[in-house]
Amino acid sequence: MAQGPAVGGAANPAGLSVLLVDDDAELCELMQEFFARRGIRLETAVDGRRGLSRALGGSHDLVLLDVMMPGLDGFELLRLVRRQSQVPVIMLTARTAQVDRVAGLDAGADDYLPKPFGPEELLARIRAVLRRAGGAPAPRPESIEVGGVRIDPAAREAWSDGRKVDATSIEYDLLELLVRSAGRIVSRAELMAALYQRPPSPFDRALDVHVSHLRKKLGSRGDLICTVRGAGYLFRAGTEGEPPR
Repeated sequence: MAQGPAVGGAANPAGLSVLLVDDDAELCELMQEFFARRGIRLETAVDGRRGLSRALGGSHDLVLLDVMMPGLDGFELLRLVRRQSQVPVIMLTARTAQVDRVAGLDAGADDYLPKPFGPEELLARIRAVLRRAGGAPAPRPESIEVGGVRIDPAAREAWSDGRKVDATSIEYDLLELLVRSAGRIVSRAELMAALYQRPPSPFDRALDVHVSHLRKKLGSRGDLICTVRGAGYLFRAGTEGEPPR
């Protein structure tokens, strides 16, 4: 991250790292140019799955989140983020009805800015949200290890008993979701929403195929991923109480 003045109370929060999740590619490009001129690093994601993965990576000081996206919309994405992260979030949307603003704030948003908006107003909202959050940039995400399986969110890499796992992008996303939720059953609906931005179908076996591949790639640790019949999957946090596979 570029060096700049401390963000708490700064007139211009240079040095920040911001994530924008919005399917409007033109807006993403315009925002990148605007923030770059102010010394702010902006990463963009144009779909919910990538946005969720980046938001949970922990390397951003703040997330800008569009509501109206196909598949995994902003409300659902925010609910998934809030289960694991308290990163500051400002929602951006053309839906200005009070019920929508309330829904966004109830889901865990720190602020809500209607479209169209002026970039200077957005910058002021960012400063205000960071002041309320204490102004401290998010730390670099640390690796997470459960039962001999370790993930590195910053590098998007995984190891099993010290051996690097050759996982595809979607396999890594699946593994990270399961490891972060270790000890808790993650429903098929939640996994499908996060990975594919669609509800589960009784005839769609894509998720099961990826789980099968992950088990093989994890080697002796593959049995940590347990199938819970009629519910979803669970990454065992310990050796007790393994559900039937």
